Amino acid sequence: MGDTDILAALCREHIGPGTWANKLIKGEGSNRKYYRLTRTPGGDSCIGVIGEDRKENEAFIYLSEHFKGKGLPVPAFIAASEDHMAYIQEDLGDTPLYNAIANGIKTGVFSAEETQHLQQAIASLPALQFEGGADLDFGKCYPQAEMDRRAIMWDLNYFKYCFLKLQNVGFSEPQLEDDFERLAGNILRTPYHNFMVRDFQSRNVMLKDGKPYFIDYQGGRKGPFLYDVASFVWQAKANLPQNVKKQLTDTYYEALRKYVVLPRETFDHLLMEMVLFRTLQVLGAYGFRGLIEKKRHFIESIPYAIKNLKELLQTTAADDYPHLKDVLTRLSVKEELQLKDMKETDNSKLTVKVYSFSYKKGIPEDESGNGGGYVFDCRGFHNPGKYDQYKPLTGRDQAVIDFLEKDGEILKFLESVYSLADAHVARYLERGFSSLMFCFGCTGGQHRSVYSAQHTAEHIARKFGVKVDLVHREQKIEEKYNY
Repeated sequence: MGDTDILAALCREHIGPGTWANKLIKGEGSNRKYYRLTRTPGGDSCIGVIGEDRKENEAFIYLSEHFKGKGLPVPAFIAASEDHMAYIQEDLGDTPLYNAIANGIKTGVFSAEETQHLQQAIASLPALQFEGGADLDFGKCYPQAEMDRRAIMWDLNYFKYCFLKLQNVGFSEPQLEDDFERLAGNILRTPYHNFMVRDFQSRNVMLKDGKPYFIDYQGGRKGPFLYDVASFVWQAKANLPQNVKKQLTDTYYEALRKYVVLPRETFDHLLMEMVLFRTLQVLGAYGFRGLIEKKRHFIESIPYAIKNLKELLQTTAADDYPHLKDVLTRLSVKEELQLKDMKETDNSKLTVKVYSFSYKKGIPEDESGNGGGYVFDCRGFHNPGKYDQYKPLTGRDQAVIDFLEKDGEILKFLESVYSLADAHVARYLERGFSSLMFCFGCTGGQHRSVYSAQHTAEHIARKFGVKVDLVHREQKIEEKYNY
């Protein structure tokens, strides 16, 4: 039984009988697979999850039931498979907070509505942290029960070895380690008994009927509550201006007073220390995923994190760590960090060409001179072109997408295609190759092949950050992706 079959069986058993069609939801780098399952007749829907780690799945299930029992805004857990490798949960819609503030992120100017969405989310955070943390069995958190000194030192050394050492900025190993030890001690000096979300950011907040709901907290644990504030307000690519950051920290401070009373001066100082730590942790991640693994999305995020770092160094947050401050000051003024171009990375050498075509007109020629690549036959799927209402449409139109995805066959097909494509693209990047080709054919080159080519192009571009040239040959449509 395939993954989607398991999820459909859970839906029939725990929600109701019927045909449960599934649609793969685009993820943001997680190894979990998310599907939206919709029932016919009735229109009921839920989110199905296939996880690779049973303990991580069980942590999410436990936390969800615990939080929901306290009336907190999280998705309701519905049911899990016997082995806990698959589960279904409440469908909160398809509007992440990140999407709702997209214009502000792009322009740097946040509207009153966008700022209100952000404020509502952070105002709800203390309840999740403190009410959610009450009576919580932290031993069920994964991969560990709390954020301790060892975990902090892991993150600080992640920054040192995966980012700092790649930038040719000199430093004293003993002096830097002394400052790291001092920073870890200061972060842990305030007692805490709350739940720390750990990955609290705008992509992990859903808006439903204008109200924020929290998702993806399975990596949460006991830890400093200000870590989540630093993660949310100083999220690198959200690029929040100073006035919005101030509004959000003020909003959180007022909401926090119900649970913790801190003088504002103390709150501000502790927060900026946490921002310092979080920024270093983020740069370590960007260094590993971007500079080492050559993933464009993470490389593009580095200048935003450096911008945060420059602003941070204007405060007193780093004053207690003299060598670290000196190193970060020199690091932040290296212009090449902010001007890194993807042309310098291996990813930019590879261009993936994805075609849709009609078999009646022949397989597309490979203009690179390498002889071609994969060719997939989509003619085995139910053809929308046989029906009058779909004849003027293509595989890019929602009505055709819904038709093709209804029985789930084309989704299973694409899962296999993605598996092949992922392995092949990764190998081509390792070997420094410059061209790879995927072609999808059907009878007319209009519906099934267009759908398959479109989704494959988006998947490869999003996952690997390589250049993707998409050509719907018979539709005379060309698009370029360069994430």
